[in-house]
Amino acid sequence: MIHNPILQQALAGDVKALARCISLVENEAADYETMLASLPNNTTPVIGITGPPGAGKSTLTDQLIERYIAAGKKVAILCIDPSSPFHHGAILGDRIRMSRWYNTPQVYIRSLAGKGALGGLSPKVIEITDVLKAAPFDVVIIETIGVGQNEIEITGLADTTIVVLVPEGGDEIQTMKAGLMEIADIFVVNKCDRSGADTFVKFLKNMLAPSFSNKTNEVAIIKTAASKNEGVDALYNAILQQQTLPNNTINKQRLYAEKAYQLIVKKRMKDVDVKQLQTNIGFMITQHQFNLYKYLENFK
Repeated sequence: MIHNPILQQALAGDVKALARCISLVENEAADYETMLASLPNNTTPVIGITGPPGAGKSTLTDQLIERYIAAGKKVAILCIDPSSPFHHGAILGDRIRMSRWYNTPQVYIRSLAGKGALGGLSPKVIEITDVLKAAPFDVVIIETIGVGQNEIEITGLADTTIVVLVPEGGDEIQTMKAGLMEIADIFVVNKCDRSGADTFVKFLKNMLAPSFSNKTNEVAIIKTAASKNEGVDALYNAILQQQTLPNNTINKQRLYAEKAYQLIVKKRMKDVDVKQLQTNIGFMITQHQFNLYKYLENFK
């Protein structure tokens, strides 16, 4: 039973109420956890789009929105932006590429600040994704900041993970391939109108060949030129095809287990005051009575 009136409005399709719910979660407002606990389970598919900066993720997302709208679907987009090191706000320049959808009723776009979080995501992206999945959308698209060796959390959050690369990306693959081969459900070689695209696709296939032998379904590699609206239909169809396949939930289990662990630690530590710890430890040190491990026994 949902008792929160704002959440009720959001789940009924009120965009302003939805925006407020997300802000409550971002700001950890009073009772936001109670609101989250009342969310109904939902199987809305989540698509993660990741890849190095400059690969064309935003332009590709813009073209995918067009396909979903043409199919009569409602789409929610979460754009994770790099944060300013000074005020920690999101840098929203990439949203210009999706500006044509801001007044479209079937589309909801929200930018989140990465705030230095690993994984190319945002500290509250799991909670906000769960809110969007409960709202009346047919699909949720998450565009990450970028991807690197440690930035593979998107594969636990998304049902379909798309890694976007460009023909000049050979060196980038070398630096992030330890995680790259494991996270992608679909590879996109964007800006394929540039020279060397076919050679790069062959290189990518050869590099991924050993990992294909460990997968039930071969990972698709699709060439696009998103700025020219080329190859996006093939990508859209590949997404639909991938979503018919059995979903491996191992990465999702790991992600949510880690999130649960963090939240449990946070709850158990909420009464611990760091400044008071420092005062207590400082006094004991001056009295030559401090043993870290004996001191920790007080918190069992």
